Amino acid sequence: MSDEEAKLSAMSLEDGTTPAAAASTEASTAAPAEGGGDGAGDGEPKLSKKQMKKLAKGKGKEKKEKPIWNQPGEGKKKKQNDDKAALSLPKAADFVNLTPKGHKKDLSTQPMADAYHPAAVESAWQDWWEASGYYSCDPSFAMGKPDSEKFVMVIPPPNVTGSLHLGHALTAAVEDTLTRWHRMLGHATLYVPGTDHAGIATQSVVEKMIMKESNLTRHDLGREEFVKKVWEWKAEYGNRITTQLRRLGSSVDWSRERFTMDEMCSRAVIEAFNRFHEDGLLYRAERLGNWSCALKSAISDIEVDYVDLEGRTFLEVKTHKGNPADAKGRYEFGVLTSFAYPIEGLEGERLIVATTRLETMLGDTAVAIHPEDSRYKHLHGKFVIHPFNGRRIPIVCDAELVDMTFGTGAVKITPAHDPNDYECGKRHNLEFITILTPDGAINHNGSQFEGMMRYDARIAVEQELVKLGLYVGKEPNKMRLGLCSRSGDILEPMITPQWYVNCTGMAKRSTDAVRNGELKIVPAEHEKTWFQWLDNIRDWCVSRQLWWGHQIPAWFATKKGETGMSKMDMNNNDRWVVARNEEDAIAKAESLLGCSREELVLERDEDVLDTWFSSGLFPFSVMGWPEQTDDLKAFYPTSLLETGLDILFFWVARMVMMGLQLTDKLPFHTVYLHAMVRDKDGRKMSKSLGNVIDPLEVISGCTLETLLAKLDAGNLPAKEVARAKKDQEADFPDGIPECGSDALRFGLLAYTVQGRDVNLDMKRVVGYRLFCNKLWNATRFALQFVSDFQPTPNILDELMTSGKMAIRDKFMISRLMACCETVNDCFANYKFGDAQQAAHAYWMNDVCDVYLELIKPVVYNTSDENRDNRWAAQATLWVAIEAGLRILHPMMPFVTEELWQRLPGRGTLGDSEPQSIMLCRYPECNDAYKNLECEESMRITMNIVRACRSLRQQYNIANMALAQFFVRTVSGQPEDAVKSQTDDIITLGKASRVDINCDEGSIPKSVGIVVVDEATAVLMDIKGLVDYAAEIEKLEKQLVKTIGPMQQLEARMAAPGYEGNVSDELKATNIERLDALKKKIADVEDAIANFKNLAALEEAG
Repeated sequence: MSDEEAKLSAMSLEDGTTPAAAASTEASTAAPAEGGGDGAGDGEPKLSKKQMKKLAKGKGKEKKEKPIWNQPGEGKKKKQNDDKAALSLPKAADFVNLTPKGHKKDLSTQPMADAYHPAAVESAWQDWWEASGYYSCDPSFAMGKPDSEKFVMVIPPPNVTGSLHLGHALTAAVEDTLTRWHRMLGHATLYVPGTDHAGIATQSVVEKMIMKESNLTRHDLGREEFVKKVWEWKAEYGNRITTQLRRLGSSVDWSRERFTMDEMCSRAVIEAFNRFHEDGLLYRAERLGNWSCALKSAISDIEVDYVDLEGRTFLEVKTHKGNPADAKGRYEFGVLTSFAYPIEGLEGERLIVATTRLETMLGDTAVAIHPEDSRYKHLHGKFVIHPFNGRRIPIVCDAELVDMTFGTGAVKITPAHDPNDYECGKRHNLEFITILTPDGAINHNGSQFEGMMRYDARIAVEQELVKLGLYVGKEPNKMRLGLCSRSGDILEPMITPQWYVNCTGMAKRSTDAVRNGELKIVPAEHEKTWFQWLDNIRDWCVSRQLWWGHQIPAWFATKKGETGMSKMDMNNNDRWVVARNEEDAIAKAESLLGCSREELVLERDEDVLDTWFSSGLFPFSVMGWPEQTDDLKAFYPTSLLETGLDILFFWVARMVMMGLQLTDKLPFHTVYLHAMVRDKDGRKMSKSLGNVIDPLEVISGCTLETLLAKLDAGNLPAKEVARAKKDQEADFPDGIPECGSDALRFGLLAYTVQGRDVNLDMKRVVGYRLFCNKLWNATRFALQFVSDFQPTPNILDELMTSGKMAIRDKFMISRLMACCETVNDCFANYKFGDAQQAAHAYWMNDVCDVYLELIKPVVYNTSDENRDNRWAAQATLWVAIEAGLRILHPMMPFVTEELWQRLPGRGTLGDSEPQSIMLCRYPECNDAYKNLECEESMRITMNIVRACRSLRQQYNIANMALAQFFVRTVSGQPEDAVKSQTDDIITLGKASRVDINCDEGSIPKSVGIVVVDEATAVLMDIKGLVDYAAEIEKLEKQLVKTIGPMQQLEARMAAPGYEGNVSDELKATNIERLDALKKKIADVEDAIANFKNLAALEEAG
């Protein structure tokens, strides 16, 4: 062997060890390769191939094994060590990126590192891709393409207030994978980024900031100055999300980035509001709706979270100072309080009612009874007297509301603060008395309780009723509380004037689109929820009592000197003018009031639009609508909407409704809903649990101290911080290792094979970090094989028609074609987890475990006689690596670009050679290049190789020792396969020679045997390879160690009282354990006898 051959032979796929010869997952599991070739490279923990593949497949948890072969506790200790190794990747030396921003990385000056380091690999590429304009798409190019060759998608705009979490990272991984795939297919591809102004969240953040910095409220500043502060905050802090998206490798067209309050989007919002009004769909009305006292704003029905109380429960209310009667300041909920109303004109007679919200009795305007309730026939037409203000309250008969069998059969009616009472109030033309101020205090209608916060008033009302002798009692009562999803505040039903959009017609068009197949929802199981919500839709309350957002383009018009014209009075609703700008409003108001501009007084509505209003326009507002721009013509409708299923109605349904109404087109033809990302214990990732992980913490790594400090800097209560810290310390004892963007993306995509929820275990992401290292070192190793190889632009076709390919070469190309077919099909059908697994298996099994090992002796042999075989092996390897990198690129953009740029021949393949892997054609299957016969031959061969390895392991054959094997097999394909691939069996089985179906007399007696299947058996001559005395000594020591525990267990089971005092479960466990120990002893004794017999045969021979 030459010096160069020796160097190659000693080199590892994984730096520092000899390449593993395992052929597949099964091979490495059943019989590990002697070479131990699956360390993770320089400095990486040497995880076994089994550990790597278990991590990659989500099998990081060790299967519980009965302590048969190990000492007690060893299995548990091994699991702990495995877990620690899986999450303990030492950080490389700090990397300094020397590539000028926007320039292509010059790899000719950077030798290929001995191991994969994410920071170094992922540097510079994103800036270069972006600066080169690779993410953009010319409208004229897109207009020349049919719909089947266009792919357009808008990003679900994240809130500008925060940073992306791992749920967003899953969205980015899925969306960018699809985008890069379509771009590589040659489609006109556009992926539009943007952020949402997030009205409530942003206003809250800035309000807290100015209070902390200046001790001022927004009202102290005034609206104009406050909004200016928000824009300043956005300019300073609003770019964190774009940084995260760039680190994740998202190939969005940054030149088209939009913000939902920028000029283009704002123009679309004003136009949409006006068109809805002109079409008779938008109106202003006073209705009962959800009111957040914390936000002092109306909230839509789908922004309500519900909590069910089983009975009496004490809860903290953040907007209150605290209940002095409770040690923790909490307020009582989940009780039904009964009290009596005195009946007018009937001395001593009372009517008892009950309520879960006692403070609302301050706004009671009726008591309802059932008209057929004989107990109250004499009360028809009578009144009760309110105990605090003397108001006469009518007793009304209402068969629709009252169940005479429930409670006392009398129901208090508060039309202004209860949905059922609201309808009753309308039926009986009752007075609607609002008792709360916008912040949840009792207003002037609350008698002596005015100024108290609502739950403080609840306590005070009860105390006063006791004093008046009208308090009856209270009892636990199941109830459901509505909470504001934005603030966590307990919502109040309140009557307020708001702007509404009639959604009935739009909702029907949206459900019809799904029913007739125009709009596809994936997975289809979510169609039921789509229909359920849209078929029962209510009108949409689009106004919010905020300052940050799109101010409603409506003006209240009066004449100078005109009095008594309140904009809050619904009788003056006709004075509201909806317009596109103030000039337009003035013209409309002049016509409405028949007066001159000088006489006119216009007051713009202070409210803003629901954030989801502008988000609902996003697919076409970002293209310039309502203007008929080139972008709108070329890229709308878009192709796909990909998002989390949790905003199916918040955003997706509204986009569909608004798109159909305003453009008469569906905004996209497919909705793909990915799973929710939860922590490994299945809990939703939320700030309140302290389990939110920033993608950058996974990409760059994060110390435990940093994770804990982040919890301290948050707003969690001390008790929650302590719990969250305990969880973090358990999950990440050494922090989060640096995994890189590629590993994070690849790991997240793996989870999409599951159902609704993703329980993200960080060990699995680390497993893909190790796969990146495997990919890196496999390519580095392969580059040594093709260092003197020159590819051509049509190398695959030339190879397939050369007539020089061996079975192993044809097998490799056939497996490549199978992978291309599978991955393309999976991407087309949104099966990202299956695509990821197919690409992973191709690299791990077909390329690394089989082909790279098979061609070693072929490439080492540089003789003239071997020239054709060597060229075919090199060409096949180059094609397999190059195409394999292209297959992976949409999922792992950075490492594939870096490795692709390092392949030999780069820059020599003609004018049409792409500058970047992302501009290459995506590999597609050529059925003519499939070869199932060669794949079957390789399957047979690899089964024999596994048998060879099993025998070597069974007899502890030294790694460098070559053994002679004998193969018995039936004639036909099995025999043909073995004969045609004998060299491959010698290579992977570490054989000195392999004899096939030789005479029985030529097979020595000292052999080990493995039956492969009904057609094939493999025998190994062990003469001179085994130190029988040493093996017998080791087994005898093991026998002694096993007999002791068996005898101890037998003694315990025979002890007095065992039968009567030990549980049946433990007895069964002990019996199972005893049987296992006895079997082990028998197996060891058989092995000792076998070695003694073999030693005798060898000595006799």
